[in-house]
Amino acid sequence: MATQISDTASSENTATDDLRSLHRKSLAILKRLQTHAMDPETGEKAGPTYSISKAAELVDRTASAIREAERDGRLPERERTPSGHRLPYNLAELDHMREVFDTRPWREPEDMPAIISVSNFKGGVGKSTIAVHLAQHFSIKGYRTLLVDCDSQASSTMMFGYRPDIDLGENDTLYGHFHDPELLGVRSIIRKTHFHGLDLLPSNLKLYNLEYEIAAHLAQTRSFDVIDLISQAIGEVVHDYDVVIMDPPPALGMVSMAVLQAANAMVIPMPPSVIDFSSTVSFVDMARTTMEQLEQLGGRARPAYNFIRVVASRVDENKSMHRELLAMMRDVFGGSMLTSIMPTSAEIDNASSRLKTVFELDRPVTSRDVHMRCLKYLTAVCDDIEHDVVASWASRYGEGAI
Repeated sequence: MATQISDTASSENTATDDLRSLHRKSLAILKRLQTHAMDPETGEKAGPTYSISKAAELVDRTASAIREAERDGRLPERERTPSGHRLPYNLAELDHMREVFDTRPWREPEDMPAIISVSNFKGGVGKSTIAVHLAQHFSIKGYRTLLVDCDSQASSTMMFGYRPDIDLGENDTLYGHFHDPELLGVRSIIRKTHFHGLDLLPSNLKLYNLEYEIAAHLAQTRSFDVIDLISQAIGEVVHDYDVVIMDPPPALGMVSMAVLQAANAMVIPMPPSVIDFSSTVSFVDMARTTMEQLEQLGGRARPAYNFIRVVASRVDENKSMHRELLAMMRDVFGGSMLTSIMPTSAEIDNASSRLKTVFELDRPVTSRDVHMRCLKYLTAVCDDIEHDVVASWASRYGEGAI
């Protein structure tokens, strides 16, 4: 018997050592990826830059208007490379142009900021990919944007250059705020990103504990006020922004329900597969049922959504089954489904492996054709959602995307 106990203990120690070794090696890989994603000169992630023609398009003016403003002093004179080429413009410079030209797309103070949950309780549907690209899109277009990572896997947080469980402590996320909201305050944990106008409320693995703690609080107090934690947190800062994007966990747990309660719009990514379609149908039904129960048992108003949109994600139009299921999805969901789609693309995967999005790439990773096609699809999805956001603002009623 003593030998068996000794053998068991030895086996457990070996397993622990193996896991410790795997963890150490994994952290080394993450550190290497993080380093490669940084600008070698500054040691930080660098935001995108644009030629004068693209800058003119983004600020809703002509290249000639920009040159004229530089000549008459309204804009700084543009520096040039040793070969005489005009230097590209970054997002901060585009924001200054919009201020000079009075073309900022900001909402009016009386308009409610869009608070969009990118939700589905099945993993692998492109949820975080859409959330991060969507947040960056709004930043590129000149909106004041906040990305709230509520997923303990922290994929969105990693895309902004953090190793979540190394670079961030529990007080750097919503977890710490919930435990001591008066001491910390939400503004103290919001971080600027390398995208001008885009702030991040980061996440790490500690946030997973909230699932159990919220459930325990409900059991002890019989009060459903805890479900409003995320709504209250966002409420402290929401009027600093035009758009808030929330990336919840891929499960319909307590945190996800708190996110849905805080949102006033929802985007549901769904790949064109039978399993994903079935899972999404279940998600919609469970979300509806849970909200009704909160309304009945908790005496709270059901969230009012300005829009709910299903977006076909990870689509391969070369597959006949994807085309057939896409047609079925459009028939079932009708106007609730975006006409634009998010494709499966090697460009997205290759960019992600560099801790970048397609919007951040300064050159194609695959080929120019693949890159441009992917960029076109991603931009179309984001433009459609931007159209819905702008239409929800009373001061801009009837307008399309900027």
